[in-house]
Order: sequence, then C-alpha cells, then structure tokens
Amino acid sequence: MDGLMMDFPLTLPTVLRRSERFFGDGEIVTRLPDKGFHRTTYRETMRRARQLAVALKQAGLERGDRVATLCWNHHQHHEAYFGIPCGGFVLHTLNLRLHPNDLAYIADHAGDRAVIVDRSLLPLLETFRDRTKIEHVWVVEDSYEELLATANPDDWREPDLDENEAAAMCYTSGTTGMPKGVVYSHRSTVLHALGVAANEPLGLGVSLNDAVMPVVPMFHANAWGYPYLATMQGAKLVYPGPHLDPETLLENMVVEKVGWAAGVPTIWMGILRLLDENPGKWDLSAMKAMLVGGSAVPRAMIEGYEKRHGLKIVQGWGMTETSPVASTAALPYELAVADEETRWDFQAMAGIPLPFVEIRARVGDQEIPWDGEAMGELEVRGPWVAKSYFAAPDSADRWTDDGWFRTGDIVSIHPKGFIQIKDRSKDVIKSGGEWISSVDLENALMAHPAVAEAAVIAIPDEKWAERPLAAVVLKEGASANADDLREFLAPQFAKWWLPDRFEFVDEIPKTSVGKFRKTALREQFAAEPARTA
Repeated sequence: MDGLMMDFPLTLPTVLRRSERFFGDGEIVTRLPDKGFHRTTYRETMRRARQLAVALKQAGLERGDRVATLCWNHHQHHEAYFGIPCGGFVLHTLNLRLHPNDLAYIADHAGDRAVIVDRSLLPLLETFRDRTKIEHVWVVEDSYEELLATANPDDWREPDLDENEAAAMCYTSGTTGMPKGVVYSHRSTVLHALGVAANEPLGLGVSLNDAVMPVVPMFHANAWGYPYLATMQGAKLVYPGPHLDPETLLENMVVEKVGWAAGVPTIWMGILRLLDENPGKWDLSAMKAMLVGGSAVPRAMIEGYEKRHGLKIVQGWGMTETSPVASTAALPYELAVADEETRWDFQAMAGIPLPFVEIRARVGDQEIPWDGEAMGELEVRGPWVAKSYFAAPDSADRWTDDGWFRTGDIVSIHPKGFIQIKDRSKDVIKSGGEWISSVDLENALMAHPAVAEAAVIAIPDEKWAERPLAAVVLKEGASANADDLREFLAPQFAKWWLPDRFEFVDEIPKTSVGKFRKTALREQFAAEPARTA
C-alpha cells in the first residue's frame, strides 16, 4: 500500500519563493571593499536572482550549463546562489585561492560556459581563462549589472525542475591527485539545509531573530550551506566581503549583532588571540556560538573561548563530498548539563551525525567497536552524500561495494556515537606497526601556553618505519624548547607517541581553505630519515 502524500519536489525555487513571501524585509548586509556596509533585503535579492535567471537564458545559456563564480562573500554572490540554479543552470563556485593551473583544470573539466567575477579578481581569471571553455565574463561591479538590466524579473518562469537535477558543484582541494568535482542536486541541497536546521533542539538552530555571518568562503563547499539555511529560515545574513582579518570580523559581530558565525579554526584562533589581548573591547553579547569546521578544533581553543570570554564553539565535521556538514558536536541534554571539563572533552570531538546521515568505521572489511579506542577509516552514507565524482570513473574505489563513501579520515567512535577524528589516512603515523594520531598530538601541543600553532607529520625512520615530527609556531614573546614540549606531552601519551623532533617555524603552510598543508612540511623536514635513539 502506497502512502497518500503529494509528490512535491525538493528544489531551490521553493526556498526562493518562501524568502520573498515571508521574509522579504529581512536584511542581507555586505562589508564592501572600502569597508563600508551595503544593505539590501531578501525581497530585492530574490528579485535580482530571478532577473539573473532570465538574463542567463537570454544570453544563450541552456539548461544544465555550468555558470562559475569567482567572488568573495557578498550579496551579489548570494543572488547567484539562487538565480543560477533557479534558472535551471548549475552554480560552480571557483576557489579564488587556488593556483591558476588548478583553476584552469577545474573550470575546463567542469565545462564552465560563463563566469561571474569580482573586479578585483579579474586579473586572476585572465591567467587561466584561455585554457577553459568560458564564453561569457560578467564583472560584478559593471557588466554584471548590465546583464541584469537586460532582463525583466517578472519574465521568470519557474522551470519544471526534477529534484535530482544538478543545482551546484564544487571541487575538492586536490591534496591527493587532481581535484574532483562533486555535483549537488536540488534535493540534496534542500535536505542538507533541513538537516542542519534540525539541530535546533540541541542549540544549533538558526532562527528568524538571528544574524548569521558565514566567514567560511562561499567557494568552499557552498559556504557549508549557510546561505541556503539562512534564506530558508529568514535569518539576517552578514557577509564579510574580502575582509577576513580578526578585527574587522569582530567589528561586524558588534555592529550587526551577529548570533552565529561559521569558519575554519585558523580564523577563530586569530580572533581568540585578539580577544585575549583586548579583554572587554568588543560587545559580543548577541553571539550564540561559532560553528567551526574544516579541520580538528583544539580543545584549548574551545576552553579558552568559554572560560575567558563566555563564548561557545560548536565543532562540525564534513567534506565536499558530504555537502559538506555531516556531524556536529552539539551536546544532548545529559552532556549539556555536565561539568565543564566533560563538556569540553565532547565539544572537542567531531560530534554525532546529523539526522539521516549514517556512520561506521572499518579496518578492511571489519567494523571497529564504538569504544573510543579502536581506530578505523570513517565511512558515511546519506541523502546529501555524493555517490560518485563528476566525470571521474577512475575514482570509483572511494565507494564501498555496498554504497558507503570512504572518507579517508581515521577515527575512533565514542560509545555515545561521537566521532573522534584521529587523522587523515594519508597523514596518520604508523610507527612500529601501530598508529599514532597527529591530530591528538597537535591539539595537545596547542594547549601549551607558549604555542600558537602546531602540526605533526610522519618522518621516515630506519627502525620504526615512521616517527612523529612536530612543527611549532610559538606565540609572540613566548619561549619554549623541545624538552619543555616533550615534558608537557608526557603525562598525556605513551612514550612511543612523543615526537622525536620539534622544529620551531615562523608559520605553518596552509591550504586554500585554511588547513595545515602537511605535504609542504614533509617536503621540508622529511627528506632524510630521522636518527633513532
């Protein structure tokens, strides 16, 4: 017997219409290049999104064509987030921090026919455009406005979209091999927004009276879905534009009374240092929490925000392939009321999966127990998890025979279901046949009062195959030596886990999305085998 429910498609035009009808006066604020504030409304933004959809069709683009963006976070980019997919085209956000060779490959592989680009990024586009199929270039500050002027938004007719049609696509960072394209459907995009919103009982809900600031770039896995979530919920949006320095972000939070902000750990570490140096300078009383993802969040940072500034960090985990949010460390009731040390222990984990995302961890074909100790590769499945890469048949081995995605993350799983990220499979240190978690060592090192950042890598060893090396950035004016740090770690880890070498560096190289670039560290320090003791 079939259920007697309507066959209602889950598509983005529904979200567009909802925001216009119910939240038309809601604000979208952008920090401009000159640091002024631009203010508009959902009603105006969605009118322009419809205008964009009409204009793209009039320009000769066809259903399913990819339209790239090369932009910072701002209101015009938000228009593209809706106008492109609601016109039946595919939004393709290009990572402006990548090398031109990578951008050329990605834009060509995706088959981008057009690009919307900030004027400040036009020189970057010109370094790779001739290696792509891009026919149309619209510059946000001038020709983009001319494009919109050619169209009447009232001419927009909602296309008869299948919910499984492509809405957007992003490419992985390509840390191993060439970047790979992940295509998000309308259905997966809508369900992802609902899945993140479903955390409301646990304190993660974005509501009408909230202001949300996505610091995470809109080119990074669709800004973790926050533009869609905020629009669906009618929340005020605050876009930082190109200004991602701690002081400007704090100013945004104060002026716009931001309740939620989302970004990678390096952003929040910089803000924490500024808050510590200037206690009481910024009124952050409106702030409910910061969602932090992209790499493991040091427990010391979580503790520092809450203990010294009364601010909450909520860690999330995900990947481009999971749309991207798959789990969050929002605490259920019995943990939310626990003592602070217990809470910080759980907040430092990657959390429990969102509704409808399922997890398991395996070594080979054997599932590991959920005991918080055993380690294996995390595998996930769910309605917003990719089932394949775009035009990359040689990558089918990333999926198991029974349809789970192999994440490449080495984890243990707490008995309560909290994921504990131990390492990337390519970064885990295998010493004498046993695994050492570089993430655990890094988080412990960053709790040392003299340490600003720390990254741990494997270096070759004649006896043990691999041993850990720690690259450490000290805080300005602070001092520590290898013996100090080894002594600090000793009570927390077995002796054979302790790094053999400590290298003190001015900075740790990072990827385009703020993660530690350990390949560069290995090239720098692991060329010669370490001497065994």
